[in-house]
Amino acid sequence: MSYAHSEEANPHWVRPPSLKDIEHIPGETGLPLIGNTFAVLADPIGFGNKMQANYGKIYRNRAFGQNTVMLLGPDANELVLFDRNKLFSNEQGWGPVLNLLFPRGLMLMDFDHHRMDRKALSIAFKPEPMRAYCTALSQGIYRRIADWPNDLQFYPAIKQLTLDLAATSFLGIDWGPEADKINTAFVDMVAASVGVARTPIPFTKMARGVAGRKYLIDYFTPQIAERRRNENMQDMFSQFCRATREDGEYMADDEIVDHMNFLMMAAHDTITSSITSMVWLLAKNPDWQEKLREECLSIAPAGGAIAYEDLSKFTLTEMAFKESLRLIPPVPSIPRRAVKDFEFGGYHIPAGTAVGVAPSFVHHMAEYWPEPEKFDPMRFTPEAIKERHKFAWVPFGGGAHMCLGLHFAYEQMKIFMHHLLTSRSIEVNNGYEPKWQAWPIPKPKDGLHVTLRPL
Repeated sequence: MSYAHSEEANPHWVRPPSLKDIEHIPGETGLPLIGNTFAVLADPIGFGNKMQANYGKIYRNRAFGQNTVMLLGPDANELVLFDRNKLFSNEQGWGPVLNLLFPRGLMLMDFDHHRMDRKALSIAFKPEPMRAYCTALSQGIYRRIADWPNDLQFYPAIKQLTLDLAATSFLGIDWGPEADKINTAFVDMVAASVGVARTPIPFTKMARGVAGRKYLIDYFTPQIAERRRNENMQDMFSQFCRATREDGEYMADDEIVDHMNFLMMAAHDTITSSITSMVWLLAKNPDWQEKLREECLSIAPAGGAIAYEDLSKFTLTEMAFKESLRLIPPVPSIPRRAVKDFEFGGYHIPAGTAVGVAPSFVHHMAEYWPEPEKFDPMRFTPEAIKERHKFAWVPFGGGAHMCLGLHFAYEQMKIFMHHLLTSRSIEVNNGYEPKWQAWPIPKPKDGLHVTLRPL
């Protein structure tokens, strides 16, 4: 029995209800065995819009091997993500998707166990480590952007850059010949998370993902003892190795490795997706690109290092990033499993039901976002934020499971945008519209062709 579904391993484990128990909720099961998996993978936003139009903002669907009840809207986001009554399990929600690949990652923990590990791991995101990351990020980003050609496939370039930055900020090393193997392992693990086969059958995405996980376990585990002894190492991995729980005990080696695997994946892939989205939207909106360039130059000259204390000055840049995350959220859908019966929207939903909320849908609801397809960073002025439902924008999740590394993401984005916008102009050909792959994390299928014209 797997970790995510073990009653012994998880005291909150609840058996899924039968289809009969949730048939009173409108929806459909799709094709035999596979349900609507292929339709969801092909166009998740379009599929969600169709289901909402046919069945309303609460509907039942079958995909990825299970029946799920989708709850749409800011009130649903608040119910599920804030979870004031501890109704929902993260572990059992993400488990069917990630358990073979990222078990015991922070996102797959519940309640007190999650709280204790999150508190221990938060040491890596305190001001002093963040200040050290800032220096390393500024130096690394500046050097890499200076070497980029004028005509560029942006997504693979920023993916390689974020991997290299993870080497310095996360691991405290200069990335060497193992970079391709590490990158391939992460790519295989993420791809497996939405593979149709949910067991590691040979030659499937899941088999490659499980093999990638084994490679990373073998890579990280032998380093833990030395990093505990060497307090001069201040990178994220070393701090995880030395982190202690409330009882003063270190986390077990395998737990540290699982946390490291998950957080590197989350930081690497989500920031790659998010910065790519922002570059694309700034290329389409040159007026906003110029506004951000002026702000960046007011903070530091082209080529100048960004001090940690300067990060709060990137006001417009942060607003533009938030608008990019609204339009193309890096996690389109967020799963949970109910551990108690609950009522919502006039429906009784029994314990054990897989439920999901959809940032990609809520971020485009016209009642909260007038002209929802328009790129308008002014939606994120303090005044506009106060007037809007606080769970209408949830790219980082919410509640106790709010993304632990969100401030690291903002830091990396601001430093990157400063070095890019003060040295290059981002341009695309007239009429160019890349197609986006929505799952598991959004990316342009053609890599996003841009021209970075020197200023």
